[in-house]
Amino acid sequence: MTIQPRRDSSVAHVGDQLPGADERAGLLVRAARRRPGARPPVWFMRQAGRSLPEYRQVRGDGSMLQACREPELVAEITLQPVRRHGVDAAIFFSDIVVPLAAAGVDLDIVQGVGPVVSEPFARWSDLDRLAPLTGEHVPDIEESVRRCVAQLGSTPLIGFAGAPFTLASYLIEGGPSRSHTRTKALMYGQPDLWHALCARLAQISTAFLAVQVRAGAQAAQLFDSWAGALSRRDYERFVQPHSAAVLGRIGALGVPTIHFGVGTGELLEAMAAAGADVVGVDYRTSLREASARLGPGYAVQGNLDPALAFAPWHVIETEVRRIVHEGRHAPGHIFNLGHGVLPETDPDVLTRIVALIKSLGEN
Repeated sequence: MTIQPRRDSSVAHVGDQLPGADERAGLLVRAARRRPGARPPVWFMRQAGRSLPEYRQVRGDGSMLQACREPELVAEITLQPVRRHGVDAAIFFSDIVVPLAAAGVDLDIVQGVGPVVSEPFARWSDLDRLAPLTGEHVPDIEESVRRCVAQLGSTPLIGFAGAPFTLASYLIEGGPSRSHTRTKALMYGQPDLWHALCARLAQISTAFLAVQVRAGAQAAQLFDSWAGALSRRDYERFVQPHSAAVLGRIGALGVPTIHFGVGTGELLEAMAAAGADVVGVDYRTSLREASARLGPGYAVQGNLDPALAFAPWHVIETEVRRIVHEGRHAPGHIFNLGHGVLPETDPDVLTRIVALIKSLGEN
């Protein structure tokens, strides 16, 4: 089934009215707006982080949450992969639970585990621990974005936030989960509470992204890391309206939006219907198939398997060329991995991938 985008393409957006907006943002915004160039723009999810020795040097062993709230450090880490790899976009260095902590949730990011919530959410009274987020809660995020944008020059910055479902799962499970048992039990058993929680989380994600966009981010990605745990029916009933609320409000600010989830091949059309300009495609689904299912109203992003970065170069080159070729049949294509950079990845391999993609635009 081919679906149509919810956003009316005839409506002028704030970013479209800024003189030279697309030129400043380069290939990324043009591809996201379905105006592709000679080659796809390329960036990598988790490009700023543990795979880079310069990241490990500046980060040290301190608190991840604290690191995400230090503008000078955030700007440095955000720019590191741009300097090293020459990617076409930077992704703002943060974590999806940063706005939850700013909104009052007692949590920590435990090394080797991930976000851990001290008291998981289970009842109506728990909503009292989740205040609406405003820019006053995160002035450091605005400052960090402004520093990044000032140093990036013509390279665009992508803002990001977690989608309501994934954030809700962390809050309800108390941390990462493979089965999402408690999440689904609350979702099915207390749907009114579920929707109230997700509505609150949608406000928080929207506010967090809005701070980034108003400070200069030229695109925004909504990560729904755990949405692949759901059936399409459950996604449409319990999740899509809340992700749509975030994407709609951020899209109205004039920047292109990207929606990505892991293991979401069966949800692609439903995720697109939530309203993003670009649908992220993980490595399990070909770009050709994904674009055929989505139709002409959406660009796609992806989708090299992160594990292939450990293969011999001739294998990587063949796969990169295949993905670029498939992407040329889509209305717009942003080259990326089908998930995030693995920590053990050799950074030089990513640099070679970027150089290869850039060379394809010269042919």
